[in-house]
Amino acid sequence: YHPAPLPEQSPPDTFVVEVRALYKLPVDYSITSGDEEGYFIIHPSSGIVRTSKNLKLEDFPVNFKVRATDSSNAAIFNEVEVKVEVIDENNFPPVFPSSLLEERLPEHSPATQIVQLKAQDSDTGRNGFLTYGILNGQGLKFRINETTGILYSTAPFDYEEEPTEYQVVVYAEDDGIPEKKRGYCTVVIKITD
Repeated sequence: YHPAPLPEQSPPDTFVVEVRALYKLPVDYSITSGDEEGYFIIHPSSGIVRTSKNLKLEDFPVNFKVRATDSSNAAIFNEVEVKVEVIDENNFPPVFPSSLLEERLPEHSPATQIVQLKAQDSDTGRNGFLTYGILNGQGLKFRINETTGILYSTAPFDYEEEPTEYQVVVYAEDDGIPEKKRGYCTVVIKITD
C-alpha cells in the first residue's frame, strides 16, 4: 500500500489508508513493525489506519507492516507493507530585513545597479526557493534580476524634467506548495541633482 502523501500539518486522527485482507473468516488487524515513533493506529476489525499524533517531516517516509490474523487461529496470518510519505508544507512567507529602503541615484546615470535586495525564507527546499519581481514598474524605468534580487534603473533620469522620487515595490516569492507566498519591500529612489 502506498497511500496519498499526508500534509505535514495533518492533525491526529487523520485517515491514512484502509487495509483489507481477502479472507472468508473475520480477521484482526495490527501494526507489527516499522512505526517506531507511534504515528499510526489501526482499527482491529476494519483495517482503517489513522494518524495518532502530529507528524514530524524529518521522520518520513515511514514503512510499516500490517498483519491480518485469523481471529480464531493466531497461527494463520499474512502481512503487507504500508509506505506513508509526508508533504513539506509552505509555512513561512519570504521576509525582507526592512520593508522600506531609501536609495539615491544621481541624474544622468546610465542604466545602473541601484541596490541588491535579499529576502529570507524559513522554509527548506522549493518552499524556500525565492524569485524576485517588481509589483509596480514605474513606467518600466526599473527592472530586477529575478534570481539575484539586484534592482537596476533602465535609463538615465533628468532631475529637471522628471519626478525626483520613485517608489518601487519589490516582492520575493517562494516556490511553495500548496501555494506560493510573497514578501514585499518598498524602495524609495531619490534622483539627485
